[in-house]
Amino acid sequence: MAASPKSLVALNVQIVACERCPRLRAHCAEVARVRRRAYADWEYWGRPVPSFGDPEARVLALGLAPGAHGSNRTGRPFTGDGSGNFLYPVLHEAGFASSPQASSLDDGMKLTGLWITSVVRCAPPGNKPTPEEQRNCAPWVDEEIALLKSLRVVVCLGRIAFDGLLAHEQRRGAIIIRSNYTFAHGAEYTLPSGLKVIASYHPSLQNTNTGKLTRPMFLQIFKRAKELAGLN
Repeated sequence: MAASPKSLVALNVQIVACERCPRLRAHCAEVARVRRRAYADWEYWGRPVPSFGDPEARVLALGLAPGAHGSNRTGRPFTGDGSGNFLYPVLHEAGFASSPQASSLDDGMKLTGLWITSVVRCAPPGNKPTPEEQRNCAPWVDEEIALLKSLRVVVCLGRIAFDGLLAHEQRRGAIIIRSNYTFAHGAEYTLPSGLKVIASYHPSLQNTNTGKLTRPMFLQIFKRAKELAGLN
């Protein structure tokens, strides 16, 4: 592990250079080489995806991992795929995002009061990182939360993100037993550290196309996060 970074910018530089998971690095590089026909003219990012947002954020949105043809293509979390197309309009309506559409690194998108990251920084085959790969990425989450000095609320997008946050709290000795915290959409907890946690279904197409997660449900999550963070 490299020396602890002094800023979120420095942390992102370390994340992009990470080579800890050979399977993930090979998969991302192969996806970037072959490409999807719809994006044949794109130069894919193909590397670990850095985090994005406001360094003074009071709210952290924690996801699972980059999408193979979304973030792995564009180089920014939840940008360029169905999950992002569902997320950013909600963030815009909630007052976190400058635009309802996110398409590329140079689209001018700005976030206010929000930082977006994930428990795994490389696109995994089948969207399923192994436990070892999640452990390899865990130090980035630890460093990131330590550097978000204004953080008050974490929105966990999906069960893996929820479990990843609880694992972080265990590593830092803040909680001992994870079974006291159960994942459910809209569930709220206050951790011993004082950090507020809101659980949400992930905005995957599997959830949004079936109606398991609707836009009003998702918007309420971020409105509540804003309220808990004192941003209203």
